Amino acid sequence: MSERLEEEAAIALPSLDGLNPATRRRIEQVVLEIFSQREFYRVGLIEVARAANVSLQTIYKYYGSKEALLFSCLDAQLSELAARMIDHLQGIEDYKERLRKTFWVVLDYFEQRPQVAQLIMSSVYLNTWRKHANYHNPLLFGTFMKVLAEGRSRGILNDQVDERILLDYIFGILARLTQMQVQRRDMGSLTAQSSVLFEMLWRAIARPDA
Repeated sequence: MSERLEEEAAIALPSLDGLNPATRRRIEQVVLEIFSQREFYRVGLIEVARAANVSLQTIYKYYGSKEALLFSCLDAQLSELAARMIDHLQGIEDYKERLRKTFWVVLDYFEQRPQVAQLIMSSVYLNTWRKHANYHNPLLFGTFMKVLAEGRSRGILNDQVDERILLDYIFGILARLTQMQVQRRDMGSLTAQSSVLFEMLWRAIARPDA
């Protein structure tokens, strides 16, 4: 009940239906570049507007605030990741291999887009993000929860804890791996090590007797 009320009270993202798609992509790219380099409070909207070659009025008209601008662009990135995930899962019948592919897609996405990981580390304040509707990106988290629910129903994954705990395990490991890859810069390709990394995760979430 409390979670439902929290979701209902979440701050909705602005509607961007009237914004030219090319302009939107340009703004999102600038946001990714600038916010991944500096903390949220160090970035001004006029800087974003100039770099994206749009007026400050356009930014305010469609996004309303710097906070909404950041989270709208982050939502676009997460939705792209979710779309890739769904696409890669097509045609894979074996459950473990489907989860392995899901794990690989996330590692590959952030390896190819390190700016997204850096943006989350540099400019996203978790307590603020949680207040926005895109914190629980339905496409991304919904896909993960669907896969986890299937594993539980088939007796493959650990059923002694809530499914959300399993999600926390997976996301916790993925978040740490991708963030430290950006910071350390000497870990090599995570996707090249994905099979070994996944097997370590699998032992943590699979049913002990499976």
